[in-house]
Amino acid sequence: MENRRYRRKIALLSGAAVLALALLAGAALRAALPAAVTAEGGAEVPLLPEDGEEKLIALTFDDGPRRSTTTALLDGLAERGVHATFFLIGAQVEGSEDVVRRMEAEGHQVGIHTYDHVALTGLNRADFDAQVGRTRNLLEDVLGHRDFLLRPPYGMTDASVKAWAECPIIIWSIDPEDWRDQNTPREVEEVVSQARDGAIVLMHDIFPASVDAALQIVDRLHGQGYLFVTVEELFAARHIQLEAGKSYSNAYP
Repeated sequence: MENRRYRRKIALLSGAAVLALALLAGAALRAALPAAVTAEGGAEVPLLPEDGEEKLIALTFDDGPRRSTTTALLDGLAERGVHATFFLIGAQVEGSEDVVRRMEAEGHQVGIHTYDHVALTGLNRADFDAQVGRTRNLLEDVLGHRDFLLRPPYGMTDASVKAWAECPIIIWSIDPEDWRDQNTPREVEEVVSQARDGAIVLMHDIFPASVDAALQIVDRLHGQGYLFVTVEELFAARHIQLEAGKSYSNAYP
């Protein structure tokens, strides 16, 4: 187990180092590279922001995986070279282990969103462990490590949640409430209009409309010079050490 944890930490440090080097090299590369490349599907993706400032944003998805919609989202993100963070429901993982392994293999980050999507506040320790610990163990069986962030349902925390989490707690700074009416154009406009460097966007990969919206958001914000990173990469780039039991909703500069 310790060897697996060590390898995981080395991989994360390596990823953060690569991101940091890319950001530091931005100014030097900007003069030598074209402003954009054409990704599969025809979308133009900027290699580097034109204004000289690297703008980072993290797309996060709750409540999956759902094979149909999550697979479509993974396909679209892969076409665009974008990484995201997926906070998974334990009950949804069972039977979709291959989808979860694909997430991590393609550079996405996997986190915990409880086993049954219940509010964690007010639970006793046994019930908390049945939601968070059980999901952590399940994901360890699938991915071979236990380094997972926690997103509590509804963003609700209390002293017990923070004491028992055993990992950093990730909330969000932009929420288009995509569950409300599943209206793709509205979701796109809400996220794009609120986007800022260091933001964390909450969406759900269980709705087809949200998948469409997420990919349109990527295309729109790429055009504004944003780079999409995982939650872990976002905080590493800002030199913020995530601590167990603490809540984070953004990494604003």
